[in-house]
Amino acid sequence: MTTATTSLPGPAASLPGGGSMPLLGLGTWQSEGDDAYRSVLHALEVGYRHVDTATGYGNEDQVGRALAESGVPREEVFVTTKLPPDDAGRAREVLSRSLDLLGLDFVDLWLVHWPPSGGASPQTWEQLLAARADGQARDVGVSNYSTAQVDELVAATGEAPAVDQVPWAPALHDQQFLDACAERGVVVEGYSPFKKTDMDDPVLAEVARAHGVTPQQVVLRWHLEHGVVVIPKSVTPERIEANADVFGFTLSADEVRRVDGLAG
Repeated sequence: MTTATTSLPGPAASLPGGGSMPLLGLGTWQSEGDDAYRSVLHALEVGYRHVDTATGYGNEDQVGRALAESGVPREEVFVTTKLPPDDAGRAREVLSRSLDLLGLDFVDLWLVHWPPSGGASPQTWEQLLAARADGQARDVGVSNYSTAQVDELVAATGEAPAVDQVPWAPALHDQQFLDACAERGVVVEGYSPFKKTDMDDPVLAEVARAHGVTPQQVVLRWHLEHGVVVIPKSVTPERIEANADVFGFTLSADEVRRVDGLAG
């Protein structure tokens, strides 16, 4: 077991179930086997307190192994996993299996990974709400849902998702979507922050030079300035550390506006 470290100083979003979701977390998509284990363990060692996984990633056991060996108290780590849409008919069974693999009594956030069969599926959402009521998930939400699909869940159950996890990057910036989610009390969480970003863009380069940081760090800081949760994935220790080093500078309103403009 490693020695627990001080958590990163970053901001967090308050969720309806009482959880506090750090705006910066570690993504684990395409992290497999020992790579997943080592990346999560290192992230926890350098202060990350938010780890995102999914049943579909096939690495919940390795994430759980790292959580157990990190020495970080359970109550300090925000853990998310996700329900594959193809398993919507046996949601609670899938969550129980996830908890076994993670070695946890509950997850902080459980998401529907994609709209089942392309639809909002209120019946699936009711299963997530039941898991929350039973204490298996502190909060529940969705991923890759439109605001119209979120509204369908609310109309059917009276309950909005705590979080909607979607692809997010400067090129994908959509203020109307952010505003619509805020109106519904839904926290926006972005994934793949670098995949859709031209890291050689002159705007990012100029802003990065002004702060003595990298374009990647500018992109992550831009998420934080918008209050959007971001979960960059890496299995490289140096990159995990660099992605966490975004709390020593802020972007001005003009810099945020210029990065917003990369969406065209």
